[in-house]
Amino acid sequence: MRTLLQRSVAPVDDDALPRRRRTIETGALVARSFGMVSTAVAAAGIGAGAAAVASDGMRLVCWLGVATMGLSNILCYLARRRPGSRWYPWLSTGQSVIDTATITAIVALASRETAETTWPLLAPAIAVAALRHRMIGALVVFAATTLGFALLVPGSHELFYLVVVGFMIAVITGTQSSALDRHLRVLDETRRALHHQATHDGLTGLPNRAHLAAYADRHAGRPLGVLLLDLNGFKQVNDEHGHAAGDVLLHEVGARLTAALGGDGLAGRLGGDEFLVLLPDGDSAAAARVMVRIRDTIRRPVDIGDGRVVTVGVSAGVALRAAGGDADLDALTAEADAGMYRDKRGRTVAA
Repeated sequence: MRTLLQRSVAPVDDDALPRRRRTIETGALVARSFGMVSTAVAAAGIGAGAAAVASDGMRLVCWLGVATMGLSNILCYLARRRPGSRWYPWLSTGQSVIDTATITAIVALASRETAETTWPLLAPAIAVAALRHRMIGALVVFAATTLGFALLVPGSHELFYLVVVGFMIAVITGTQSSALDRHLRVLDETRRALHHQATHDGLTGLPNRAHLAAYADRHAGRPLGVLLLDLNGFKQVNDEHGHAAGDVLLHEVGARLTAALGGDGLAGRLGGDEFLVLLPDGDSAAAARVMVRIRDTIRRPVDIGDGRVVTVGVSAGVALRAAGGDADLDALTAEADAGMYRDKRGRTVAA
């Protein structure tokens, strides 16, 4: 059982967008594969679909369509494998372009050479574009399929229905996809904000106990230096100037600790005027250097507002874990805590 200091917090789920992308690519892969098989069967003269493939030109276009759909499936497979890649938008856009050109050519040629009604086959391209690129994608593909059909099948009496139905599908699917995207973004921002609240101190913005514990867990088995700090004179500031002034002081100390550490470790607030500093791979020399920087920066005067300036010091205890050591953060903190109280008592006696 973890103690209060070592209780961890579940990490933010950063997989929401990649998961959605993988779902889109899986659906596209299945649907396009079905389209490839159906088109190939029709081009081979098998089944009811063969009636729409009445000429050599139409058959050639269908076989070319099978090939381009296969190319699009390759892009789909790559996009599904790496949904978080910087190349994903290009892979997704490439599929939309290929699919739109392929289905528009097949539908237009079928409408010219047969009496079959094939224009509804343009609808999936619009819907998939809405999933991939929201409203703008749906409208672009709608415009492309409509213009392509109008140019390749001039004077078709079906153009009116294609425009009406296609526009309705673009607006409905585009609106829904855009709303879902906004919803997911708000959820992601909320999730991140909640995670930050759960792992950071609300006053100083420093990592809290849970964050410090998770950080220490990631460095298990490695050398670790732990500094426990307690402010000298903080109670007097609260008593003389009020808790608001004390909060200003704590916030400034937190900022100074972070600046003093630089990239050498992690500083967090345990509560009250107690702070904990973790030094990965830190030895006694590194801990001593950091402690000098911390003492120097904390003892500088702090402006707490209204022209009031206060000065505080710091008592500190140090605990070190060697490489391969099994001391956990609780044990190291307890050791540093004992050292900190020895330091505080020594300063009291000296005073």
